[in-house]
Amino acid sequence: MGQLDGKTALVTGATSGIGLASARALAAEGAYVFLTGRRADRLAEIVTEIAAESGAQRATGIQADVTDLADLDRVMAAVEQSGRGLDILFANAGIAELVPLGEITWEHYADTFNTNVGGVVFTVQKALPLLKDGSSVILCGSNVAVKAAPALSVYAATKAAVRSLGRTWAAELTGRGIRVNTIAPGPTETPGLLGLNPDEEQLRAALIATVPMNRLAKPEETAGVVTFLASDRASFMTGAEVFVDGGASQI
Repeated sequence: MGQLDGKTALVTGATSGIGLASARALAAEGAYVFLTGRRADRLAEIVTEIAAESGAQRATGIQADVTDLADLDRVMAAVEQSGRGLDILFANAGIAELVPLGEITWEHYADTFNTNVGGVVFTVQKALPLLKDGSSVILCGSNVAVKAAPALSVYAATKAAVRSLGRTWAAELTGRGIRVNTIAPGPTETPGLLGLNPDEEQLRAALIATVPMNRLAKPEETAGVVTFLASDRASFMTGAEVFVDGGASQI
């Protein structure tokens, strides 16, 4: 018996990194998982992998871009047509790019905010009619929302906005018993992070130097926190920001 048996989850940005690890972890605990991403081929592979890992068909992949409202409508229609409703929503999809002040373009600003903030706003809003009373909404923030990260000012601003959204929505949804919490990962071993710099090893060393635990996180470590927040074990948590950063923002 898994702690999420009988529950249904939606994870955006689930084709790699924290989103992928979280989709797998939720399925391993018994949830049926709808996962989205931009790559249909990778989604199909992940659905097959989750079935093999769990011994059952526990996932549906839906190709979608969170900045496309029509795509989000298709995602919610698929969930609705399944007759399952939603117990868990992990709004994870996001992008980052190293751009120092003085080189920021309108395109960089707009793309980053549209994905990281707009994508979260409209994913949660469109999922709202499907979310069951007492469900769990988890937003993916970042520790850079409270910790300086040179050349990531626009990205950091989007994650600060996500944190603010989480607080406000937690207050708005208490009447339905819906909990809204934000995770704040630190440097994590993901393609998205390590791909920010062509010199991967140099970037890895620089990031590790900022972490008191002297290593990068594994995506599965953050996924464990997502699974906890999704479960009834976190039933008295809402509006919280949970740092998963090896102490980088606290020590």
